[in-house]
Amino acid sequence: MQQSNAPQDCCDASPSEVSVFEYMKRQSERIKATGRIRTGETYRQALNSFMKFLGNDDLYFDSLNADLVEQYEGYMRANGLSRNTTSFYMRILRCIYNRAVEEGLAMQTFPFRHVYTGVDKTAKRAITLRNIRNIMALNLSGRPDLDYARDMFLFSFYMRGMSFIDMAYLRKQDLSDGYITYVRKKTGQRLTIRWEPSMQGIIDKYPENPTQYLLPIINAPDTTERSQYLRKILFINRKLKQIAKLAKIPVPLTTYVSRHSWASIANARHVPLNVISEAMGHDNEATTRIYLTAIQSSLVDEANRRILNEL
Repeated sequence: MQQSNAPQDCCDASPSEVSVFEYMKRQSERIKATGRIRTGETYRQALNSFMKFLGNDDLYFDSLNADLVEQYEGYMRANGLSRNTTSFYMRILRCIYNRAVEEGLAMQTFPFRHVYTGVDKTAKRAITLRNIRNIMALNLSGRPDLDYARDMFLFSFYMRGMSFIDMAYLRKQDLSDGYITYVRKKTGQRLTIRWEPSMQGIIDKYPENPTQYLLPIINAPDTTERSQYLRKILFINRKLKQIAKLAKIPVPLTTYVSRHSWASIANARHVPLNVISEAMGHDNEATTRIYLTAIQSSLVDEANRRILNEL
């Protein structure tokens, strides 16, 4: 591959002078600077995958052609990646390429036209309300590690399938006058959820967090918040696998399963699709947002209350 020494101001460079690796790094940092840390990290993961394929041999945008992209797809499949995973990396690479085209750094040659960039249906990750009850009924006395993982899983479910990263960064000040109000990390959408006794019950089990955060996830008031969050999600997901065996649940439990399950259970109880979409804070997710219309927050809270009352 052609080596490059990309100039500092890539926008003043011609396509033949721009390093693809350097441009991808800058896009990752740009996204992180907007507060979308997780998205920025996925961009960096895509870059690492692409660099590994090329043996760390950088290239210019005019070398990023359809043949190379097809070879990259074949490389990923040969290394055991699923179609959804290869498509995920391809979509990120295509997004970066298209942005470079918009900035005049690349000539549009449609190099991704022969590779898969769709989304295959995956195995069902939702569990039933009976499964949720079984998890709640487990006797985990003497197992504080499993009890903690269960509490975090259930809290996510109680909060309409709140994502774990939003749980980790939920602040004490976000709870006021019987409502939680927060902004989703992924979409930036502002959500309000009525505070229910089941939610308070979990908070009451643990000493007050010495940080600004509500839940016992980020506990140290220092500069390691991100690493604390990452360690906790790995720990909890590992413990949830053990809980699934104890509760005889065939689905491998993760924090995401609680989110998926809330939506599935709400849908089975004929909660309107647009209410589910609003409840979960979907933004550009076409499967639900197509039907989204302006709905009152009270409808969403009633949907959540109906589910929690069945537990």
